[in-house]
Amino acid sequence: MPLFVVLQPGLMLTDELKARIATQIRTYGSARHVPSEIFQVEEIPRTLTGKKMELPVRKLLLGTSAEKVASPDSMANPASFEYFVRFAEQLNLPQRV
Repeated sequence: MPLFVVLQPGLMLTDELKARIATQIRTYGSARHVPSEIFQVEEIPRTLTGKKMELPVRKLLLGTSAEKVASPDSMANPASFEYFVRFAEQLNLPQRV
């Protein structure tokens, strides 16, 4: 499963930073939780109450259609979800019911 990160303004996700993130996760978490890939995003989708929408994004990346995963009306920042919809489409996963 990939890791999506939001960096401070002006910072870019370099190979060196990716390696540092992976090392920190391995050191302070476990090797099992080191992501397969790390991607920089502008923002993470959040609910109206401000919670990260981790489960809907995960379901989307596993092939569930965007319409079944989340409603734009339930999001504080629905435009941020579009990045993840396009990302999932590029994976060419079979659609899950």
